[in-house]
Amino acid sequence: MNVKLKNIAITDDVVFGEGVTVVQPVNLYGCTIGNNSFVGPFVEIQRHVLIGSHCKIQSHTFICELVTIGNDCFIGHGVMFINDLFSEGRPAGGDQAKWKPTKIGNGVSIGSNATILPVTICDNVVIGAGSVVTRDIKDSGVYAGNPAKKIRDIK
Repeated sequence: MNVKLKNIAITDDVVFGEGVTVVQPVNLYGCTIGNNSFVGPFVEIQRHVLIGSHCKIQSHTFICELVTIGNDCFIGHGVMFINDLFSEGRPAGGDQAKWKPTKIGNGVSIGSNATILPVTICDNVVIGAGSVVTRDIKDSGVYAGNPAKKIRDIK
């Protein structure tokens, strides 16, 4: 395994592809990170997360359980993924049966400080900085706002 670790902090049961770079401090556990991907500092990636190859996860990002990220994706600084919709008016806590999955397609770029609720995002999508994605995205394009809406096609 060829993994470039720059003072990696907390890891347990992580599967690294070839050529992965991780910059400290991070909190990684029970996740899979694909070939030639980069994880910046102050990132948490939880169990049962799959990150594809050639992805870049910028600093201060939180990727909760049940998130799948495709290949060739960019996740900006401070992006938050959510798996608990507080469906009963409070956190589900450890009741994983109440958590929902998120699937991010290939070639997706998510701008800094975006919030991604449990959704599916198709391939070749750009999410603007600060956007809140509350519904599935089924058409490629650029999306922005709260809630995120399509603002234009990708040229």
